[in-house]
Amino acid sequence: MRTIGRIAVNVFRESVRDKVLYNLVLFAILMIGAGYLLGQLTAGQDYKIVIDLGLGAMSLFGLFIAVFIGIGLVSKEVERRSIYGLLSKPIHRYQLVLGKYVGLVFTLVVNVSIMAIGLYAVMHYVAWQFPPEFVATWDVPPSDLRILKAVGLILVELSVVTAIALFFSTFSTPILSAAFTFALWIAGHFSTDLRNFDQVVQSPFAAQFARGLYWVLPNLSTFDVKGQVVHGRPVEAGFVLLAVAYGLTYIAVLLIGAVTIFSRRDFK
Repeated sequence: MRTIGRIAVNVFRESVRDKVLYNLVLFAILMIGAGYLLGQLTAGQDYKIVIDLGLGAMSLFGLFIAVFIGIGLVSKEVERRSIYGLLSKPIHRYQLVLGKYVGLVFTLVVNVSIMAIGLYAVMHYVAWQFPPEFVATWDVPPSDLRILKAVGLILVELSVVTAIALFFSTFSTPILSAAFTFALWIAGHFSTDLRNFDQVVQSPFAAQFARGLYWVLPNLSTFDVKGQVVHGRPVEAGFVLLAVAYGLTYIAVLLIGAVTIFSRRDFK
């Protein structure tokens, strides 16, 4: 565990020094602020736009961080030939894979937390401009904990995407890894439609194939509760726990696959 922790800290330090990372976080915070400015053009809807755009910015720019840094966690070491120096040390290959994954997830937690603080700040600023009795009638108060539930599920989704990117980076090129990861991200948000594919096709084989994909592909729409939060609908704790359990299970499967492939890879 100590070795994995050291590798994770090094990954976090490298990610913090990455200027692209700073630009993405800054741009995401600006997007959150832009939600307030955009809301001024729509009477009475500025508060909901702030929340919707803020959560959307976290999800989108977190995705960019997870993919573009995640695909380089292993492939960058191979391209630089630094992988030989790492493997010559008393480090097991599984420790290298897990350490890099933990380091990037920690990076995501820090950056999404910064974005969440920025979102809450804008929400409180909007609420500050109205009388307290009027703010009390809002569906989503400026300190509503449902925002944290949405942020937490966004982090779980990004952790799954990071595991996907890491999995592909153990055996593919960075460009292909990015393409595969983005493709799975898109498919994961529409995988629910595959369950009812038999209603739009007449081929039993196509319907069964689509049903099989539904069970294999990550169901990323499970982690999307932004619409519920924006409109003040409850997000049950049981649903959150099941979504987290599903995400952790999928991550575990991907990491086992990544470790297995990386352990058998020949770098000679």
